[in-house]
Amino acid sequence: MTTFTPDARLATNNVLLCEWPLSQVWLVNDSRYPWIMLVPKRTAIVEIFDLDEPDQIQLGRESLRLAQYMLKYFTADKMNVAAIGNVVPQLHVHHVARFKTDATWPGTVWGVGTPVPYEAMALSAMTEELSAQLTELLA
Repeated sequence: MTTFTPDARLATNNVLLCEWPLSQVWLVNDSRYPWIMLVPKRTAIVEIFDLDEPDQIQLGRESLRLAQYMLKYFTADKMNVAAIGNVVPQLHVHHVARFKTDATWPGTVWGVGTPVPYEAMALSAMTEELSAQLTELLA
């Protein structure tokens, strides 16, 4: 069995929160937006339709659970969920909690501005809390 490795651009500066049945769950280190990615643990997959049908269904389950969790946890106005992959072709699904007060509302967050990393203590606290809660979410 081949060990799964996410594209280095997905792992750089982001934090692995937990592993779900299909996906690794990553916190994007950009304090401007609550932003989490699902990265299916499959090699050579670019599009959702490249997954086999059971994995497509599982990704749908994981994505829906994550979006519902984030909407409530962050008290967001809207969830943006997208598998864009123009820069990093390895399949990954962005989940961004949006607020009518955020800097780019109602526009997109992709490619706008410069990411602002979390302060070390805030990142540590958020990582610890999200890791525990998200691990239990699909247990």
